[in-house]
Amino acid sequence: MAHKIGDACVSCGACVSDCPLEAISENDGQYVIDADKCTDCGACVASCPTDAISAA
Repeated sequence: MAHKIGDACVSCGACVSDCPLEAISENDGQYVIDADKCTDCGACVASCPTDAISAA
């Protein structure tokens, strides 16, 4: 199951470089995770300063 980025996202981009599959991108000022690319590794969760990333 892919992770998702919630409303607590402040668009800092800290998670982008930690995603080994490049599944995170910016969309209209907020970051989103492509569920088709995400393998649920959780690397992005630890890098989020606002705890905005969770399991979908």
